[in-house]
Amino acid sequence: MRAKRLIQEVIQGLTLGVTLTIAMLASPGAGKAQQGTAAGIPSGVQNPRVPFGAQDPISSSPLSRGAQEQLEKGRQNERQKKLIADTDRLLALSTELKAEMDKTTKDTMSIQVIKKAEEIEKLARSVKDRMKG
Repeated sequence: MRAKRLIQEVIQGLTLGVTLTIAMLASPGAGKAQQGTAAGIPSGVQNPRVPFGAQDPISSSPLSRGAQEQLEKGRQNERQKKLIADTDRLLALSTELKAEMDKTTKDTMSIQVIKKAEEIEKLARSVKDRMKG
């Protein structure tokens, strides 16, 4: 009984997380490039990720600034598409898990249900990590 309740709480939490993720990705301004250079650093400011005195790979790149910005936009678009696909998969898995949990009784717990819950957890962690950075 505890396991079923725990899984139901996890499903509710994941459903909320997926909904928030989809809302965030669908909101205007999501995935837009920052002003400045391709890395989001204003012109004339040294890249803080590069030690002082070292050559900045962004400014010393053989590609033009426009080409760098196009590459960055392409990467951001691909990242957003992957996040949307993964959140859709997460939603589908959580609804499948909910349906399977509704079929179980207090005395039976399928190994498939546990494996699906673990898959959901792994995918949710992956989406969360990619959204952070």
